[in-house]
Amino acid sequence: MLLQLRKNKSTFKSQRSTASRNHYLLLIIHCTLFLFSCNSPYIPKPAGYFKIDLPKKTYQQFNQPSYPYTFEYPTYAKVMKDSTFFDSSAENPWWVNIDFPQFNAKIYLSYKIIGNYKLEKLLGDAYNLTNKHSVKASYINDSIMNISNNVHGSFFSVAGDVATADQFFLTDSTQNFIRGALYFDATPNEDSLRPVNQFLVADMKHLISTFHWK
Repeated sequence: MLLQLRKNKSTFKSQRSTASRNHYLLLIIHCTLFLFSCNSPYIPKPAGYFKIDLPKKTYQQFNQPSYPYTFEYPTYAKVMKDSTFFDSSAENPWWVNIDFPQFNAKIYLSYKIIGNYKLEKLLGDAYNLTNKHSVKASYINDSIMNISNNVHGSFFSVAGDVATADQFFLTDSTQNFIRGALYFDATPNEDSLRPVNQFLVADMKHLISTFHWK
């Protein structure tokens, strides 16, 4: 009987010793993992932006009797006469803004008559206004456009946090010249504005593809 008690006591000590070693090993593992996680480099999450609901694309005709041009523009926009274009004054009644109230954005259209200006000067001004953004731009892409009905010109895409990332001019080289620029009434941020910018650039290109001189 005494022998059995001693045997049981010895077995209990052995089990307790094994349990203590296991507990000690688990403690070491937990501490190691904790120290490793504390010293791991922090990986920041990418910035998130609010989802923007974009309207269905439908278009209507701008064709006022007194205007020297016509084009199609979105039904969710308004065409408004404008007296200024950034730091320039309107020199004729055919300067307009295409206003997108829900996006705080506008497409500015400034029309000039060739004859009052040399074509070379109008072209130089258009390129110079685009190149003003070269300090903040990562690149500027210039695409030449040839549209039917004697309409041709260039489309400029400016990458970076700039106020007017997309601009264009159209001319018939003899009488008419018009310049357009998409502008957001917001702090320039290429990432946050990208979805709306891409949406409105498609509208700009639709305007260009449907543009006609009268």
